[in-house]
Amino acid sequence: MRLTATDIYAFQALGYLATKSRSYWVSSDDISAATGVARPYLVRILATLSAREIIVSKKGTGGGYSLSAEPSTINLKDVVRAIDGPVAPLSCVSLKWHKGCPEAGRCHAQSTVWLRVRDAMLEALGTVTVEDLGVDFRQGINYDLCLEHLLSPKA
Repeated sequence: MRLTATDIYAFQALGYLATKSRSYWVSSDDISAATGVARPYLVRILATLSAREIIVSKKGTGGGYSLSAEPSTINLKDVVRAIDGPVAPLSCVSLKWHKGCPEAGRCHAQSTVWLRVRDAMLEALGTVTVEDLGVDFRQGINYDLCLEHLLSPKA
C-alpha cells in the first residue's frame, strides 16, 4: 500500500469535517477554502467518500457534506479502502478482494511476509480515526507537507 495525493486530500477534508457538528452541512466551497484542496478535485473525492458512506451529502440550498457517523467511529482503514481499494499488498492475501493462488499452500512468502504486511497495515489504519484527523486540523496541521513525501512508483 502506498499513500496517494488523493488519500492526503481525503484526510484533510475529513479532518475538517470532524471539527463540525454532524447536523451542520458544509459546502464543498467551504471545505476547499479550509483545506486548500482545489474544489474540482475535492468534489470527486467527496463523491467517492459519499458513495462508500464515509460521508453523507445533501443537495440544494443549505446542503453540503457531513460525516456519516461520529468521527471516533470512522477509521482510516475504511477511508483508504474507499479511496484506493485493497490495503493488502497482493490479492492472494486480500480480505475483501481475494483471488486464490494455486501456490498458496506452498508459498512461504505469503505466510511469512504478505499476510503479516496486510495484518500490520490493517491494524495500524484501524486504530487511527477521523477524530484524530480532526485533532490535527484543530491544531492547524494540514497535510500539505505529506504531499512532498509521497513515493512515486519509480522511487
